[in-house]
Amino acid sequence: MKLLLHFLWLNTILISKLKQLFSLRRHPIPRISKKYRGFFILARPVNVFISFISILLAAFISGGLSHYVAVLSACLSGAFITAAANAINDYFDIEIDKINKPNRPLPSGAVQPKEAVYFTIICAIIGISFSMFINYTALIIATGSAVLLYFYSYKLKRTVLWGNLTVSLATGLAFIYGGIASASPKHAIIPAMFAFLMHLGREIIKDMEDVNGDQLNKARTMPVVFGLKKSKITATCVFTVLFFVTFIPYIFNIYKIWYFVVVMAGVNTVIIFTVFSMWKTSTMHNFRKLSAFLKADMLVGLLAIYMGRI
Repeated sequence: MKLLLHFLWLNTILISKLKQLFSLRRHPIPRISKKYRGFFILARPVNVFISFISILLAAFISGGLSHYVAVLSACLSGAFITAAANAINDYFDIEIDKINKPNRPLPSGAVQPKEAVYFTIICAIIGISFSMFINYTALIIATGSAVLLYFYSYKLKRTVLWGNLTVSLATGLAFIYGGIASASPKHAIIPAMFAFLMHLGREIIKDMEDVNGDQLNKARTMPVVFGLKKSKITATCVFTVLFFVTFIPYIFNIYKIWYFVVVMAGVNTVIIFTVFSMWKTSTMHNFRKLSAFLKADMLVGLLAIYMGRI
């Protein structure tokens, strides 16, 4: 377990170093380069990459990659819609980020709010356009997801649990989306369920991390309304359900033995560590670290599913 946690921590350090590479505080920087770097960071490239890979893997485990035009279109569609969602989220969170994340592109001034809106619209249009190369069902899901994620940032994020459920649902739909692209969405249901639960628990932890800024901006998230203790209980319940649900594909012989090995060593150990650490150390720094751990662990979860299907 120590070796695994060390590996995950190295992943988080790598992500941190990549962010530093595109840091907005390096001088001197040509203004145009600073602007492009700001848009790049605004899109949250790690999240965009995870979205692309999730859809690709969902297509692979569902029906294969023979429908390569549809699969590639789905991956690019999901990636651009994710970028749009991240940008509009920062737009609506600019006042909160001035407190919690002052070096983000908008509060730092690298990107202007109006520019973030234009960037969002362009990415959303591109993402929805790619869905037209798949089928009408994909077009409906892509359009619905883009609209839903807008309302998440506009209103739902600042409500108790509704925002958490919304972004978790959108993440789960990414796997269904990949399954549709490969013409066999039923095989994507299990990874979609895993993604939903993992993101739901992580979203609650992120709310605990942002509680100070949310309080000042009157966002009614779970930690603000009910406190950290009840938020921890809720997150613990979600992770407990996820822990036991991971056994189902192996018990019913849906995924092979290597799935079980990787998910037990690489996913469930991190879930257990997260729960214990969350209760032991209630600091914003620790919540941020756990959130990064869980993001890295999503890649391990994707690996487990892949190993279970080959």
